[in-house]
Amino acid sequence: MQLPWQKPKIPVLALRGIIAPRPGTINLEAYTAPIERAFVLAKKSKNLVLAIESPGGSAVQSDLIGQFLLRRAKETGVAITAVIGDVGASGGYWLACAGAKIYANRLSIVGSIGVVTGGFGLDKFIARHGIERRVFTAGAHKRRLDMFAPLQPEDEAFTRELLDDAHGMFKAWVTERRGTRITTDHDKIFDGGYMLGERALSLGLIDGFGDVDTIVKQIGGKNAKPIWLRPKPPRGIMRFLTNGIAESALDIAEERLSAPTLR
Repeated sequence: MQLPWQKPKIPVLALRGIIAPRPGTINLEAYTAPIERAFVLAKKSKNLVLAIESPGGSAVQSDLIGQFLLRRAKETGVAITAVIGDVGASGGYWLACAGAKIYANRLSIVGSIGVVTGGFGLDKFIARHGIERRVFTAGAHKRRLDMFAPLQPEDEAFTRELLDDAHGMFKAWVTERRGTRITTDHDKIFDGGYMLGERALSLGLIDGFGDVDTIVKQIGGKNAKPIWLRPKPPRGIMRFLTNGIAESALDIAEERLSAPTLR
């Protein structure tokens, strides 16, 4: 018999921010310890909640964390439930798909199942100012997408193929995890656009509405309490790189790099 002061405890893993391979963001290195701790705490209840607040970011880190969560869930028999707050889009939705069930608010931003990359073309700028670009390479495509050189048709074709491949993996992940719950209207699901939670529910991208507290009680009973888990914050000078102007500059720079990004 459960005594009055013995309230069920459900671990809640907070996944908040940009997904990127740098300090202060969501990445496997930062989240390995909290994830392991979450599964240890979930031994009794056999339940883990993911509290997601993320617009996305690195495709690689999204996949690494998603696959890691699935492996640990299979090894331990723990059921994962994802709860999207204000936003769970692109890489944030990728993470949510690690859950057997996904909940959100009717006004949450959900979806954005697409891939983006980009950069700047400064070849005309340097030519206008009489700047000569000197680059030496070994390998025919080592200079591909150089911002100081004109865009070549073969480079654009290569990049689009790369993005299509990454998009295909994203679609396969969502299809695998959501199964028959997603509608057959794939043009609206996989076109890269985001939507509100209410529309996401009608398309099968989420299973219902609810916040973390509601879902914790739904899983563990009316007296259940969440145990929140987060990575330790960066120390020293690195803590300044996760705030204000520096963080915004890094996010912008990251989005412009030529690696596929789920945003």
